[in-house]
Parts: sequence; C-alpha cells; structure tokens
Amino acid sequence: MSYEFDENFDVIVVGAGHAGVEASLAAARMGCKVLLATINLEMLAFMPCNPSIGGSAKGIVVREIDALGGEMGKNIDKTYIQMKMLNTGKGPAVRALRAQADKALYAMTMKHTVERQENLTLRQSMVDEILVEDGKVVGVRTATNQKYGAKAVIVTTGTALRGEIILGELKYSSGPNNSLASVTLADNLRDLGLEIGRFKTGTPPRVKASSINYEETEIQPGDEKPNHFSFLSKDEDYLQDQIPCWLTYTNQESHDIINNNLHRAPMFSGIVKGVGPRYCPSIEDKIVRFADKNRHQLFLEPEGRETEEVYVQGLSTSLPEDVQKELIHSIKGLEKAEMMRTGYAIEYDIVLPHQLRATLETKLISGLFTAGQTNGTSGYEEAAGQGLVAGINAALKVQGKPELILKRSDAYIGVMIDDLVTKGTLEPYRLLTSRAEYRLILRHDNADMRLTPIGREVGLVDDERWSIFEIKKNQFDSELTRLSKEKLKPIKETNEKIQALGFKPLTDAMTAKEFMRRPEIDYATATQFVGPAAENLDAKIIELLETEIKYEGYINKALDQVAKMKRMEEKRIPKNIDWDAIDSIATEARQKFKKINPETIGQASRISGVNPADISILMVYLEGNNKARRKVD
Repeated sequence: MSYEFDENFDVIVVGAGHAGVEASLAAARMGCKVLLATINLEMLAFMPCNPSIGGSAKGIVVREIDALGGEMGKNIDKTYIQMKMLNTGKGPAVRALRAQADKALYAMTMKHTVERQENLTLRQSMVDEILVEDGKVVGVRTATNQKYGAKAVIVTTGTALRGEIILGELKYSSGPNNSLASVTLADNLRDLGLEIGRFKTGTPPRVKASSINYEETEIQPGDEKPNHFSFLSKDEDYLQDQIPCWLTYTNQESHDIINNNLHRAPMFSGIVKGVGPRYCPSIEDKIVRFADKNRHQLFLEPEGRETEEVYVQGLSTSLPEDVQKELIHSIKGLEKAEMMRTGYAIEYDIVLPHQLRATLETKLISGLFTAGQTNGTSGYEEAAGQGLVAGINAALKVQGKPELILKRSDAYIGVMIDDLVTKGTLEPYRLLTSRAEYRLILRHDNADMRLTPIGREVGLVDDERWSIFEIKKNQFDSELTRLSKEKLKPIKETNEKIQALGFKPLTDAMTAKEFMRRPEIDYATATQFVGPAAENLDAKIIELLETEIKYEGYINKALDQVAKMKRMEEKRIPKNIDWDAIDSIATEARQKFKKINPETIGQASRISGVNPADISILMVYLEGNNKARRKVD
C-alpha cells in the first residue's frame, strides 16, 4: 500500500536521549532534512541515572564523538560542575576523563543546540509504527495518526521501549523517571520480525544535600589541572569553582538490613525478569554476590548547582521504599538524610544486536537503524557513540554515498559496535578498556588524530574545527621530525649536564627522540639539550609527543597487528553465500555464520564459537569459488 504523508523528511529519529540527539544533529549537519520526535521535550538528553559523563573507556568515547564532529563533549564542557582525570598513576592507554554534570543545565543546553540547528525539526510526538514497504522503510505513524515520510528511520527509544518500573512489590508501565512508556512501537518492532530481548537497569535513591552530615564523609574534589572533553574547548576557560563529591561506605548494619529483606527484593522474588548490568549491579546484588566484603564504596554526587538533590552512586536498588529509608540511615553521614526520590529498577525491550550491520542498519529492513540502549548497551556515552554512527550512516545512505564503518582499530566506538553485531550481548553491554585489543592506539589524547579526518570526509567536521586540527597536526609532525633529527653529542658540556641529572655520560651521539625513550626524560628535559620548538607548543601536543615516543615500540607492534587484521577485513564474504554448501566446518560455526552473516573474514574470525580451523576452511572455499568465477570470466 502507498501512504499519504502529512510531511516528508530525509531522516526521522525516534527518541531524543543521548543517542537520538547525536543521530539527529549529525544527519542535519550533513545536509539532510531531519525530524527528531520524542515523547517529552523536557526529557531531551536527560540523565535518568548518574549525573556524569565519561569515566574509564567511556571518557575516550566522548573524545571520539567530539573528534568526529558530535556534540556530547562540547555540551558537557559547557555544563560540568567537576572534572577529573582518572587513572593518572597508570599507563596512557587507561587514562580517561570524567565529569560531574549539572543535570538540568546539561539537558537544557543540549535542547537549545538542537532547537537552533538548521535542517532539524524537534517535535513532541509519540511514534507508534514504523511504516515499511517491500522490506524498506518509508516513514512513521504517530499516536495522533500523523504520517511522516522518510528515507531512513533511526530508533533510539532507550529504556522507554515497553518500559516498566519496579519498586518493591509495585510494578507499573513507565519510561525512565516516570515518563510515558512506548508500548505500541515495541509491539510494532516485534511484528516487523525483529528478535526482541528484555533487559533491566536501575537507579539509586536521591537524598537532600542539606540533610547530609559531610563531616562523616571524605571529600573528593575535582582536578586543578585543566582538561576538557572537546578538542575545541580552551584551558583558560577551565572551571575553578568546582563542586566536590563525597565518599562514604556501606557497613555491616547496612548489609544486615538488605539480607533481612531479600524476600521483599524484586531482584530475587521473581518480579524482575530482565537481565541486569554486570558492571553496575544493584546493592542487593552486590551483597549477595560479594558476601565476603564488609563494605562497599558510595559516592555522593550533587546533581547540579541549583538543586539539593544528591545521587548516591553505588546504591542502585529496587527494594521497597521503607527498606531504602532504613538502609540510607544506616550509612555514615546519611543518618538523618532525607530521601527525595526512591531508587527503582526499570525493565525494557531491546533489539538483539546480531540483527544489525556494522553501520547499525537492521539486516531485515533497509533504511531502518537502531542505536543506544535499544541495542542492548548501558551508558549515555555508549548510546551517544552509536547515535552518531547511525546518524552519519543514515545521512550517507540518503545521499547515496559510501557507508562509514568504524573498525576496532579506529575507535572504542568501533570496538563496541563490532562486539554488538558480531557477538551480540546477553546483558546490558558496557565498554571497558579490556575489550579493546589495540588500546594503546585508542587513547584519549589522540582521538582527534584518529578520527577528525574521518569526520571531515563524511561532512561533519566544519572548517573551523578542521583548521584547528591541521595546525595541531602540523605542529606535532614537525616537532616529532625535529626530535628525530636533532642529536645530543658526547661532548664535555652535554655530558656534564647529563651527569648533573643523574645519568651516565654519553659515549655515542643519540637523537633527542632516543634520549626521550628513557623513562625519566620528559620533553622539557630533552629540549634543554636540543633547544625549543620553532613555535610554542600546547601542553596537549607535548603530552602526545611524550606518549608516542616513549611507547613507540609497543605502538608499532599494535600497528602491525592492525595491518594483519586489515587484510582479513578486506577479504569480503558474498552476501548470498550458502553456508550449508561449505563442507567440514563445525556445526556450531555453521549455526553462528547463519545467525550473524559476517560480511568479512575478519568479522567471521571474531564470532565466539568459531575456531581458526573453520576460518581456514571458509577461506579455502571462497578462494575456490573465486578461481571458478575467474575461469568462467
């Protein structure tokens, strides 16, 4: 059937959380006419869970989003109340930035950005149906029976998709933070033939700041040294007036209260059916799983400057309200704390991600993309990264241009999407540094070097950002070249200086770069011997130079592995391949191949349950077919 549309767009994005916002901004900035439809405009880029952006691995993702031309980094830099670099005592691969956000200001600032974006229409509307003809998306129908035409649709409904809030014995239909759930759309996705899973996440109670006894807690201030998420933010604008967080702990009394009420915990009474996140378990889960631990960390995180609400990080729970009160009062510093919101669990539908291509387009329906928690991930950053990729690819598809696939060696966003589409997920997926085999290449300090050229190529990096990037890249390249050429000679004056620093004198000449490979020698020390750079270098460029030089050996090893993998990725598997026609591959491998339908040998090799022997057989089979085709030709 053909539809009569009330309005036509290039791309329609359903849901305006962290994924939806990035998707709609990206597609609009790339020149598409975009509709961003959401149940409630007040919930745009809302943080229903912790009021923070970044953290381990996630902070690198925010830098990547920024490097590609996304918005999350810029927005948090405008609205943070505290900034902290994590893991500074460890190697460069695991360092990551984390910011406490002013929750209300973050959402408001992002909404303002969306409202001002040309080519982008923001509308409060509930989408009930994705309209499909001949296996291809043609538009959407809303609850008020408005039909909007589109060449691509991106579903980013997050926890609203058939969302149910669970609090003690109470269970009711709801999206996050008591917003409307999207039930009809959930039915529609199932009717379209997509395989649907059910996940769960939860939030802790919020307490009133003025009722906390901070003397009983430990202060956790922000960093004095300036850092930002966006490569465009300036160090001189770094916020001096930061708001601290506070650290406290659960104790034996807290654990006894939970243990005595486990029979009333939905997690254990059978009310909760969905699978919860492994890396952010509820407090009742922690007490049961880690029964040997006599305390757990709790961070008291302010939700903003203009509110008294404080988020109790680490106390996620769906226990009944009376138990939550008792539990809070058992904790040091919170003995008289007033609970402003109770913690709750939320169950929601997800689209099982093995049904997606690495562009985040569904294999089943052309032009239909999904992103964010809808794909089984947890976290604002993971959602925003996927939203950006889906938005870029939807725009490229509409424009008839080649698609963008971020590889595992390009970005953490690439690692996440490859994990999702190749392995699927049985629980809310969270990015960790350990998921990336090339993590020494995928650092927070080089995200722009890795991705800004890609962002430029797809049309998302504007002239201003590109010119700033080019200046930085040229400065970095020319200084690295200079340090590789300039030599320290074993003359008396140089050796005296070197001995004064506590090192053995030089017997042969060495380049400044070789000198810097010594752990104790930083850039400032090396330039004492070979003189300063031709122009003043930014601290961030110096940090990048030090890392690239000191870890050069390891980085080169990783780049060799990347080159090997690239060769595997270039070997494409035909779309119409008959998996049953390949003799001798293991039954498990055959089943997995049929389910995932890998597009390259590289992707096939990463599927769990597929052995190297299966890959060898597949390669021999493809090579035989290619030879046969060449003879015919």
